[in-house]
Amino acid sequence: MLKSIKSLITATIALGILGLVGCATPATKVVYHVNDSADATNAMRNANNHLDADPTAKIVFVTHSKGIDFLLEGAADKDGNPYNIPVEKLMSRGVTFDVCSNTMVKRKIDPKTVLPGSKIVPSGVAEIATLQAKEGFVYIKP
Repeated sequence: MLKSIKSLITATIALGILGLVGCATPATKVVYHVNDSADATNAMRNANNHLDADPTAKIVFVTHSKGIDFLLEGAADKDGNPYNIPVEKLMSRGVTFDVCSNTMVKRKIDPKTVLPGSKIVPSGVAEIATLQAKEGFVYIKP
């Protein structure tokens, strides 16, 4: 009888530990949608605040239309502050930046002018849809 109680206790503890491991919260996955570079500074501030609160979050910026402009070489905000510095800081925190190829083709923008580390995707809006529908990303429009 004592042996069966010890076995029951051992099994209960093992299941409890496995239950705790199984309850680990997966990292939050978020897509920040930027279609106007006038919103880029606020969006990047939001992303930094987001990562300060949840360092495990996976954040992807998806840009199209006028939203790609802050990811082009030499781009600066309305006060003349270069965008590449905050972009690089976010990249160092694991944030990725996707740039719409359709926009680049329509506007005749050379892919070589996109900031290093950014990824060119076929369609910004299609990328947002894929991240939401197939990969479980939450949508944020700053």
